[in-house]
Amino acid sequence: MADDWKDALGALLGAGTLPEGDPGTSTAHPSAPGTKEKSAPRPILTLHYEKKGRAGKPATIIAGFPEDDDAEALATARVLKQRIGCGGSARGGEILLQGDRREQARRLLCELGYRVRN
Repeated sequence: MADDWKDALGALLGAGTLPEGDPGTSTAHPSAPGTKEKSAPRPILTLHYEKKGRAGKPATIIAGFPEDDDAEALATARVLKQRIGCGGSARGGEILLQGDRREQARRLLCELGYRVRN
């Protein structure tokens, strides 16, 4: 009984009903053995809170991203800002979140696979 769906899927693939090599579709499950892509290790990020030099307005700073490539910091900042629901920016290997968002940011960064320290 456990192999019935596999047989049905194989028959559909053999009949040409399902696309095999279309871009953007994958027939392999991401957690299947042999499908893991090797990626660069995630950087260790540091979180700190500051008000000084910001007219008394609190900010959470996340540092530790590579300074030469802001793409990772920008993408991570976008996710954090959307999921936390706050404003902020990313530049120079740092993410600035408006307000004291240390605990929320730590939890979300851990979910995203980063290691975080104070």
